[in-house]
Amino acid sequence: MSDLALPRAGEARATAEVLARLPSVDRLLAQPALGALVASHGHAFVKRAIQDALGAARERIRAGAEAPAFDALIDDAAARVHALAAPRMTPVFNLTGTVIHTNLGRALLADEAIDAVAAAMRGYAALEYDVATGGRGDRDAIVEDLLRELTGAEAATVVNNCAAAVLLALKALAAKKEVLISRGELIEIGGSFRMPDIMKAAGCKLVEVGTTNRTHARDFESAFGPKTGLVAKAHTSNYAVTGFTASVDEAELARIAHAHGVPFIVDLGSGALIDLSVYGLPKEPLPQEALAAGADLVMFSGDKLLGGPQAGIVVGRREPIARIKRDPLKRALRVSKLTLAALEATLRVYASGHRLPERLPTLALLARERNDIRATAERLKPALQAAVGDAFAVTVEDCASQIGSGAQPIERLPSAALAVRAPAKAKGRVIESLEKRLRGLPVPVVGRMHDGALWLDCRCLLPGDEPRFVDNLRTVRPLSPAPLPQGEGGGSSNDRPQADR
Repeated sequence: MSDLALPRAGEARATAEVLARLPSVDRLLAQPALGALVASHGHAFVKRAIQDALGAARERIRAGAEAPAFDALIDDAAARVHALAAPRMTPVFNLTGTVIHTNLGRALLADEAIDAVAAAMRGYAALEYDVATGGRGDRDAIVEDLLRELTGAEAATVVNNCAAAVLLALKALAAKKEVLISRGELIEIGGSFRMPDIMKAAGCKLVEVGTTNRTHARDFESAFGPKTGLVAKAHTSNYAVTGFTASVDEAELARIAHAHGVPFIVDLGSGALIDLSVYGLPKEPLPQEALAAGADLVMFSGDKLLGGPQAGIVVGRREPIARIKRDPLKRALRVSKLTLAALEATLRVYASGHRLPERLPTLALLARERNDIRATAERLKPALQAAVGDAFAVTVEDCASQIGSGAQPIERLPSAALAVRAPAKAKGRVIESLEKRLRGLPVPVVGRMHDGALWLDCRCLLPGDEPRFVDNLRTVRPLSPAPLPQGEGGGSSNDRPQADR
């Protein structure tokens, strides 16, 4: 045996003795502080947290650390219980300047929609039951009449998102056939889902028409062949092609498609139901306009400009809607009673035409004026300055918000923000570290990094949220703009959202 083996054997015995002195799971469970957690969270939950705390302690001891104090183990186990019980989908303050933020949950629902969902969760509901006849009903009937009234469609159906609506329409109407679409409309949406991939999944053959920047009616006329089954148009809501451009409008495409005996569908994506220019916002194509131009089907989202729940809405002529509803994939893509409850309530708000900006939170945020937003920023500036410390400069500055989720990608909304900057002589990633600390608050504050500053756009922070926001700021740990250890801080995780559908 070598001379080195003796010290190592002694270290191993010492480590084993320290490990042996760790309390048992049952002893920790018997402590009043953890016993109270058992009453609220359950025995299995607390036991798992204790086992995890003991496991972490053993790893630290084997790495050379001393045994933790008994009270420290209790505190660690309690913290782990709370972490296990905490929801992953936590509320946040959205100060990114993007209203319909894909990563932060998109549209905010109207109070009527929230109440309708709560009622649907608490009890039974006539989801697929016809109360008048006592027989089986169609869940689409809950919203179909409202959608017909609002869009002028003959029929409607709903699936779980707009990408699903496009997939289902393509499969039901043009499986094993060719689909004509302008090369400039081969969109890619959030998560790298691409129109060519959706067509392939639907069993269709994509036929690109025209060029990226210019497509003419004659290009479509010459692209027809014996296997052509459908003409499609996709609203380029998440990008813009400018300059030397040309495209074929809905009315002309409908004429061409119908002359060749095939249907014409339009993927609108964002899906506004009203003329947003009335509220000082950019004009967005409406499904009722596409239908009036001759489209057989129009697909759009429920959780974007509509301001409702996630859904893919299909409106159009009765015959193609019936084909979609007969397709076996329709059942796989159908929505739950919660989605239908929220969508019905949202559509009823639109049908009433009464006080829409007051009743639709997403519309209210989009239409909010800069002066109102700036007043919010001015009120919050002292609280933010106190939270971050005098070493940082907090100013109220004009900025530009964006609609988000692919709607009007080049349009900006005048807004105001709290801009936080570190002193010019500060070293290290000080602003990045502060941004990380704000994301670590009890209610994470999500802003955006730009030009070396942290910008907190106040468009989505309403006056009613201000007291809670200020209380949240009081938990910020002050940060001195001194050199930071390499790697601390991390970059912002809240860049502009992808245009997911």
